[in-house]
Amino acid sequence: MPHIDLLLCHATVVTMDKNGTIVHDGAVAVHNDVIVAVGDSTQLSHAYTATTVIDCENCAVIPGLINAHAHVPMSLLRGIAADLQLDVWLFGYMFPVEGRFVTPHFVRTGTLLSCAEMIRGGTTTFVDMYFYEEEVAKATDEAGMRAVCGQSVMRLPSPDAASFDEGLERATRFIDTWHTHPRITPTIAPHAPYTCTDEIYAQAVALCAKYGVPLVTHLSETAREVDESQTQRQDTPIGYANRVGAFSVPCIAAHCVHATPEDIKLLAAMGVGVAPCPTSNLKLASGVAPYLQFLQAGVRTGLGTDGPASNDDQDMFSEIHLAALLPKGLSGNPTAMPARTAFALATSSGARAIHQEDRIGSLEVGKQADIVVVSLDGLHSTPHYSYAPDAIYNHLVYTSHASDVRDVIVAGKMLLRNQQLLTLDEHAIRRDARAIASEINTFLANREENLIDKVLAIGTMAASEIFEVQVKAQISSVDVRTILGRLNQAPFTFLRQNSRTQYDTYFVWNDPSYGRIRFREDVRHNTTDKTSPYYTLTLTEPAVEIEHTAAIQISRARYTAQANHSERFYREYFQPNRVITITKERLRTHVSYQEMDFAVNIDTLTTGANAGPFLEIKSRTWSRRDAARKAQLMSEILAVLGIDQSRLIKQEYVEQV
Repeated sequence: MPHIDLLLCHATVVTMDKNGTIVHDGAVAVHNDVIVAVGDSTQLSHAYTATTVIDCENCAVIPGLINAHAHVPMSLLRGIAADLQLDVWLFGYMFPVEGRFVTPHFVRTGTLLSCAEMIRGGTTTFVDMYFYEEEVAKATDEAGMRAVCGQSVMRLPSPDAASFDEGLERATRFIDTWHTHPRITPTIAPHAPYTCTDEIYAQAVALCAKYGVPLVTHLSETAREVDESQTQRQDTPIGYANRVGAFSVPCIAAHCVHATPEDIKLLAAMGVGVAPCPTSNLKLASGVAPYLQFLQAGVRTGLGTDGPASNDDQDMFSEIHLAALLPKGLSGNPTAMPARTAFALATSSGARAIHQEDRIGSLEVGKQADIVVVSLDGLHSTPHYSYAPDAIYNHLVYTSHASDVRDVIVAGKMLLRNQQLLTLDEHAIRRDARAIASEINTFLANREENLIDKVLAIGTMAASEIFEVQVKAQISSVDVRTILGRLNQAPFTFLRQNSRTQYDTYFVWNDPSYGRIRFREDVRHNTTDKTSPYYTLTLTEPAVEIEHTAAIQISRARYTAQANHSERFYREYFQPNRVITITKERLRTHVSYQEMDFAVNIDTLTTGANAGPFLEIKSRTWSRRDAARKAQLMSEILAVLGIDQSRLIKQEYVEQV
């Protein structure tokens, strides 16, 4: 009689093979790391002797669940930010925090935390995309799980690479070191078309082809991403990925929520695996992936949790549940997504999506022994029926939870027994995770209280002149003609002149000590300047005013940068108490007076009760002494222009609204 390592018996065995075989009072025999038999409990008990026999009465034995898209170290970032647009969440919170805190220790701790959670929830395989991926691989190996580990690369600096070249070198070393591991599949992961270039994808494809590993990337997650891609590249992200060769090797494409009908045909034809993430896609309002269209077209379709920062957990039972419900609710057809089909997304179909259907995803002889025992004995799953062949799928999809997982086996090794983790120290993992979270919490709390820190977190803001000297006056249309005439003659030296329309959005807080942020769209007229319109973001700290005879010397730190995001992004990111918009037509004349340069603006406001026109004379400097000198000269300029001091306005336009 053959001797084996392990026999699971007296279970409802859900094989997920192509015939949908279910064995009641069934057994699974395991030797070394593979399944050697699946069948009737009595027959297999008589056919084998086993070192370990596990009674699985009132349990379902299923293939290990497959999480086809995740960012496992981000378990340390769960709960940081919610109810935000994807770009605000990503660029306003995730990237700044990752840039400051992601280290090898961070990645290792986050991965161990995620592995513990996933094992407890019956996930045996996951596809990751993150930084310091060698640490993900090491921690996953210690946990005993199976994973596709994608080293992220992008055109932007990342926590583990200052440039793409450095990221490519890191990915190459990682793949070369790990590519023979039996459970870890190392690869490269170009983040997404909007953070990568043609060259990045081309080199990533070449690396995947050399080592025979799949390429991992994000595609068509949001409608905005698709719209921008069609505008900038005249193609959808999926079409673009195909154009740059990403589908010439096995590819795992996360999300694909907004795949077009043409995209879906392309994904099917090229054998691309897609990994929608139901919870994350809903939470970030990215939408609902076209699950039925994927399946009908023959697309390799799986399910993912995405990162815990956008999902908050890594519970594949929840993802299966949503995948079964969403198509029903959207189509109005309760038969749209049968429970068996939904369950396959995290097992047999999920294995196809990650290009490992020859090894995992079903309980069949010769496949890897990745097995999960699910208790059917809880109050929420009692009673359960077997009169219909597919009734067990109803229980697994609609009533089972991650907390029902009793035992987990990967490659024949027991990782969870009677809900006790055998390969990881939960206490130590929680301790290390809380220590890192405490540092992040302090950083975010301080940043939210300091506008400069919050601005600097999302980009390079350059400090410009500290001293801003200006004077404003209400004038008439007659004054305008007089002023412009005098600026073209002595004692002034005319330098240049331009006109523009400025759309200013001010973010204002009830506490004036916060300062003020201005988002400006500057549309320059009568110019061949290709940078028009030009967008800037300016932070001004509260002013310290020193009055002179006419001008106001304003002492304040001033930071400015090109605005790389939309007004909506900054409004949602900074969350001001008030938003004030001012539009003005500005005629700017640059002159020299007493060997010092000044900008003389004639402004007409198109918003607000007092439209003007206004005269504004302005200059900036780093020097306090220079500021005082310019303030005195402004008094003289007013006199030359014939503007009486009684017409002065000692407020900014935004302060008059």
